[in-house]
Amino acid sequence: MSKILPLFLLVLTACNYQHMEADLIIHNAKIYTVDETWSVAEAMAIKDGKILAIGPEREVMNKYQSAEKLDAEKRPVYPGFIDAHCHFLWQGRMLNEVNLVGTKSVDEIAERLKEAEPNRGEWITGRGWDQNDWDKKTYPNHEVLDSLFPDTPVYLVRIDGHAAWVNQTALELAGINGPQEVSGGKILIENGKPTGVLIDRAMELIKAHIPDENEDELSKYIREAEALCFKHGITSLADAGLPVKTVRTMMKLDENGEIRMNIHQMIEPGEDAEAWMREGHHSSEHITVRSFKMYADGALGSRGASLLEPYSDDTTNTGIVLNAMDEYNHWAGICHETDYQLCMHAIGDGANRMVLDLYSNHLEKNNDRRWRVEHAQIVHPGDVPKFGEYNIIPSVQPTHATSDSPWAEERLGPDRLQHAYAFEDLKNQLGLIALGTDFPIEHVNPLATFFSAVFRKPLGEKKTSAFLPENALSREDALRGMTIWAAISNFQENERGSLKEGKAADIVILNRDILTTPESEFQNIEVMNTFVDGEKVYEAY
Repeated sequence: MSKILPLFLLVLTACNYQHMEADLIIHNAKIYTVDETWSVAEAMAIKDGKILAIGPEREVMNKYQSAEKLDAEKRPVYPGFIDAHCHFLWQGRMLNEVNLVGTKSVDEIAERLKEAEPNRGEWITGRGWDQNDWDKKTYPNHEVLDSLFPDTPVYLVRIDGHAAWVNQTALELAGINGPQEVSGGKILIENGKPTGVLIDRAMELIKAHIPDENEDELSKYIREAEALCFKHGITSLADAGLPVKTVRTMMKLDENGEIRMNIHQMIEPGEDAEAWMREGHHSSEHITVRSFKMYADGALGSRGASLLEPYSDDTTNTGIVLNAMDEYNHWAGICHETDYQLCMHAIGDGANRMVLDLYSNHLEKNNDRRWRVEHAQIVHPGDVPKFGEYNIIPSVQPTHATSDSPWAEERLGPDRLQHAYAFEDLKNQLGLIALGTDFPIEHVNPLATFFSAVFRKPLGEKKTSAFLPENALSREDALRGMTIWAAISNFQENERGSLKEGKAADIVILNRDILTTPESEFQNIEVMNTFVDGEKVYEAY
């Protein structure tokens, strides 16, 4: 009798056992948690947008039940990809403008423009041209645009966002009719007349005349950009700079339930920026505002990046510093005082030295302010240790390295090139590096980010030689850079970036494992499912 009773009690207990309810169970999976121990799980239970449990298949399935289950069929599961630097709203806008990406000549651009309709008032706008892709690698002039649109103003932004090509009507609207000094920018002149190309802050002379989007247009841009991001597994991002006025409207849309993307929003300098920062950090359900973005210089492709020595292919030019030093110091002081994260665009070694020295003058050596250098493309070796000394986060975009590789040596020369796009060296200073795409300047696809970081080649192109391979990241570090390290750069590591109990159920499921798939087969990797806060926002089929 004494042996039968414990067995009877065990059976009775099993009969009365109640499964805990979950909203979703993902199982039969290879789940890379990206936690501190790099553990791999088989199943997870999700409720109210959070991870309830994660672990072995039998343990999770025995403890939890759900009306909705997803059999991952042994596929790899990762934390949702976080884009540490992109232009979310620009991407939505670009989807509604003339797309000039990949054009190989002025004539091809003219063909695309022939069917263009005015938007944003009575303007023709577009983005994506790059003279480096043309046979004749020189800037265009306004005459081609004048022949197509003699009376309608045209504004076409270069691929990097640091130059614009406009027609005569646009020049006249802005009162540009001859040589003119522009602080932080250039108006290109030929035979005493503007060519129609404006570099960096000179672009603002034209942009001031283009009407702002209305609320309905912003909502449309957000929906379309979200759909594209979710398709590629992006569940959270840092939007690298918008005016306070636009951010206020976005937060209103968020409060009305029109935004699902989790956005770490940087604001730009403006007349209302300082007052808003002094009110503290701001947030709505999906948007957090605690970061401030400035530009130190322009871009390498348009020869606006600020270099310590002249360009190898333009020996009288060292690039452009976009603002006076007093202005940089002013905003750095405001950021320090209001506890806003300062994020500075710096491409050239001159700009990076200026920014790192600026930061060192405002930061304590042991700090958790997480000030960032955006791009950090060319950093003098003597300046690299400053990232570690002052806890400065490098925020880089690996696809810039592979996109620039055909012509970067022309700009920099062979010696200076060896210190460019040095992702591994930068990562070693602080033990982390944040990775982004910089879309729409590059493609939205974070798998291209991963591929460029690891293999130092552009995804989908047949290139046999890697570009500066000594600074490639490991596969594990590339994944960390677009998950937990990106979350840290956005102050989100307690909520996102890894798959742990209590954290947001931001998840991406792929058809193949990015940590093991051979380089030659990488282009066959696809996103199968994307979840944000436990909600399925994308399914391949």
